[in-house]
Amino acid sequence: MRDAHPRERAVGMEYYVSDTDGVGGQLRDRDGDFRVVEREDFAAEPLSESTDDYPYLVVRATLSGWDTNDFARQLSNDLGISRGRVSWAGTKDKYAVTTQLFTIQGVEPDDLPELGGVELEVVGRAGRSLLFGDLRGNEFQISVSDADAPENADAISDELREFGGGTVAVPNFFGQQRFGSKRPITHKVGLHIARDDWEGAVMAYLGNPHDDEPDESSAAREFVDETHDWQAALDEFPHRLRYERSMLHVLAENGGEEPADFREALEVLPENLQALFVHAAQSYAFNLMLSERLERGLPFTKPVAGDVVCFSDTSPDSDLVLPDVDRLQAVTEKRVDTITRHCERGRAFVTAPLVGVESELGDGEPGEIEREVLDELDLEPGDFDLPGEFYSAGTRRAILVSTDCAVEQDPLTFSFALPKGSYATVLLREYLKVDPMAMG
Repeated sequence: MRDAHPRERAVGMEYYVSDTDGVGGQLRDRDGDFRVVEREDFAAEPLSESTDDYPYLVVRATLSGWDTNDFARQLSNDLGISRGRVSWAGTKDKYAVTTQLFTIQGVEPDDLPELGGVELEVVGRAGRSLLFGDLRGNEFQISVSDADAPENADAISDELREFGGGTVAVPNFFGQQRFGSKRPITHKVGLHIARDDWEGAVMAYLGNPHDDEPDESSAAREFVDETHDWQAALDEFPHRLRYERSMLHVLAENGGEEPADFREALEVLPENLQALFVHAAQSYAFNLMLSERLERGLPFTKPVAGDVVCFSDTSPDSDLVLPDVDRLQAVTEKRVDTITRHCERGRAFVTAPLVGVESELGDGEPGEIEREVLDELDLEPGDFDLPGEFYSAGTRRAILVSTDCAVEQDPLTFSFALPKGSYATVLLREYLKVDPMAMG
């Protein structure tokens, strides 16, 4: 185990579990170096089925240089339909080649447009739209550019197998993208929200300049930090920072002095971004809990007394087993051996909390870790009883993610599959051990 990169430590990922020096290099030098194929639990009917019973056209799209949301927007515009009639199971990154299913309500195959960087395959019809819950996981094929020591990959794989009890495995951290790759502040905003500090949350988003930002952006953030002059700040903030400008308009109109003014400024943001702030705060606490567990030398592949485990789902797709966090069980001293056998067979997973209103913390040393992290962050479960999109009941998440990872040389390429919610970069950080900015 060795210390992680400072940027990773800033979001709670304190360590690498492998000691071997990294291979170096960078990801996403070209879109084709990062390939993702989505795996969904979703069955399509033949195209010949009635459109009355099956009004959704199911297509498989391979996208190069397209963010999922941007593609859906362009597709709906070209079809002359509302964006709400296009659905998918998981959102994918622009800087990759991605393959995933889409459902489109009320259109025929001949209606589909031709778009640059897009290959569309008609799969069939469906009686409902795709939902996030239909996503099972993703298959990755990722090449590393300019690796300094590609020969180190095999030794790292051996260490990760030792950590995972025979299978390549890593702590199931939330990756850098969760917090903002270039400006990791979403968790800071969320922590202020959970502490009922609406002004602090706004200033963490509007101010708080970062070294990796353009000079113009940093100067605007410094100005608003120093002056709190919301109207004048509108002249300083570039128009591309549209969310910040929307917040400034609200503050300038309302005066920007009372907690309600700052809360209203946050609520002008898209609802998914409001929720993301709180989720990032939960994710940061989760990462810290995993780092502390590593530091104390507690196992990740099996429970100790006081842990809470979840069981695997019952899908027939057994080569990509998912934790079912709705099926939880506390591990008592008497049950450690029995639950350990379930974990060894892939039927159970040790978890840690994504803390929310309904969270019940563990007992023993795992519970001690959970409480210590929350105390350090000045948080408790009831703090997430928040208005609107900021509310979170909480859940649990497996602390380990395992995969069969194949490594090829020349070019150095990693092929593996991960369950939904786990990050490819969290596995690859162990191999590269570089600045997260080089991982895209």
